[in-house]
Amino acid sequence: MWGAAMGLPPRLALSVLAGPGRSCVLGSGTATRQNLQARNRRDFSDFYLQPLFDPDLEESPFYASKGRSEPTRHVACKKLARNLARNLLGFQKPTRQLILECNPGPGVLTEALLSAGARVVALESEKSFIPNLKSLRKYTGELRVVHCDFFKMDPRHQEIIKPEYSSRVIFQNLGIKAVPWSAGVPIKIFGILPNKYERRILWKTLFDLYSCDSIYRYGRIELNLFVSEKEFQRLIATPKRPDLYQVLSVLWQVACEIKFIHMESLKSMKQNLYFIQMTPRKTLFTENLSPLNYDIFFHMVKHCFGKRSAPIMQHLRSLTTVDPIDVLRQMRLSPGGTILKMYPQDFKRLFESIESSEDSVFKWVYDESLEDIQV
Repeated sequence: MWGAAMGLPPRLALSVLAGPGRSCVLGSGTATRQNLQARNRRDFSDFYLQPLFDPDLEESPFYASKGRSEPTRHVACKKLARNLARNLLGFQKPTRQLILECNPGPGVLTEALLSAGARVVALESEKSFIPNLKSLRKYTGELRVVHCDFFKMDPRHQEIIKPEYSSRVIFQNLGIKAVPWSAGVPIKIFGILPNKYERRILWKTLFDLYSCDSIYRYGRIELNLFVSEKEFQRLIATPKRPDLYQVLSVLWQVACEIKFIHMESLKSMKQNLYFIQMTPRKTLFTENLSPLNYDIFFHMVKHCFGKRSAPIMQHLRSLTTVDPIDVLRQMRLSPGGTILKMYPQDFKRLFESIESSEDSVFKWVYDESLEDIQV
């Protein structure tokens, strides 16, 4: 079983959006969409509406740094900041929680968290915001400010990483130590995903999570993120929405408990942002799925969605040397069924059934061409 120490650096920040020099507001409105299920089938993923405490949010101005192709977004409304702080801190003692806030900008949310007594690490990529952030140390909580772009931390496939982009260096300087995966959540990260690189960041984070790399070396880090409506729908999609159901849906729902918290309607941008909580599952890693073979699991899911209308039997014959009839019988799945009838947990069960089989020494057939499949 996997219980090695793994943890996660902080990365959380919330902001309002827009382009350079553009006036933009963070509109009000709590989501009440009928298509959000109170609970996903088989209790595998938990999506529920949990309105913020004061849904009548005042509209607030947008802060954006100049000269950037992708401006950062920040929380600019004090009412919203207080409500978000309550959501982040929950019922636990604030002093026992470490919040990593990504690109806090003017520090409106930072101030709300500190006023509640939280321990906050502000990871700010824009130097111009840092002096003001440091001035917030006068509040009750504990504050550390680091000049760092969390969303560029630990780039993959790069031999030499600059210290300002290395979670090892940053976490060591902050005195953050790894905790066992089976322990509670050691760090909560809050942030708004950059619109331009949203999907790329979600995929990179998936690889880090399953491999227990980057911030996930330090434990089961909880992500509290604002994402676009399109990516939100993909993240929570199941076979009930085959048009949105894809590899990303399966891998995130297998890895995390995903909860929908709140929606902000950005009127001037005609865009909705969804605030979600993504908590890695204690039971993610087993004897048959671990950081050592997760890439094979990714490969299997990608293969299946490469030809989503093909029968499961056809996929298994291409993927494994294990008798597919045997595997499907164990799982009580129809050989003629397609992957669009399989829920995320079914993919994990399928993978673990093949991995635990004693019929063959070499269980998987690998096709390099699958690396080109669009995810």
